[in-house]
Amino acid sequence: MLMMVLSPAKTLDFTTPPTTTESTQPQFVGEAEELVAGLRRQSPQQLCALMGISDKLGALNAARFAEWRPTFTPQDSKQAVLAFDGDVYDGLDARSLGVDDLRWAQAHLRILSGLYGLLRPLDLMRPYRLEMGTAWPNARGKDLYAFWGDRLARTLDAELAAGGADPVLINLASDEYFRAVDRRALTARVVQPVFQDGTPQAGYKVVSFYAKRARGLMARHAIAHRVVQVDQLKHFAEAGYRFSPEASSADRWVFRRDKTS
Repeated sequence: MLMMVLSPAKTLDFTTPPTTTESTQPQFVGEAEELVAGLRRQSPQQLCALMGISDKLGALNAARFAEWRPTFTPQDSKQAVLAFDGDVYDGLDARSLGVDDLRWAQAHLRILSGLYGLLRPLDLMRPYRLEMGTAWPNARGKDLYAFWGDRLARTLDAELAAGGADPVLINLASDEYFRAVDRRALTARVVQPVFQDGTPQAGYKVVSFYAKRARGLMARHAIAHRVVQVDQLKHFAEAGYRFSPEASSADRWVFRRDKTS
């Protein structure tokens, strides 16, 4: 069983019509409601200070939290994989996936979220902003990592175990978000793809913009090719990236792309 995790995106698209009518409900609605209850008590200015955002975004997110409800319908919510926008989701390009692709992704892809914990691709969500690294004191601790504790890891581990033999979690999330997955609570193997750009002469390094898009491209590759054995991912060759065995270790897989002049 193979499962991938992605980070969410700050940018949201709730205006483009969804490409499917299929949807599911988030798994951690109670936890999200608990967080929203506390965030509602913050003024727009306090949200600005907490999240490091502009006055305009502070007002927008104060309104979002005020309007948030623990119910999700196609009229007030959108499927997570179609709602997030940005570099990763440009690479994933979920809007062009067919219904069968989205159903496969539903079983093999999860999106980490500061507010919703874990989202399946077709889980409906209301718009929000709450990054996992936000130092938001709550009843369970000093920040969101303390709030989520080991529940995300335990959920992922249980889903992987239920999926069959050789469970592997592919970490396509950022460090900020994957830190919310308590490795001590995972029994599944974790494989970390790393995307680097450069040249043999000058060396290779991770370029954030390109690496984010490559994570989405790898998720799309896995969906399109129905990848269920982890070694199949070594064949990923989108956008010029190639697996580099000499730069890789057992669970840290490096994919490199040569920079063109």
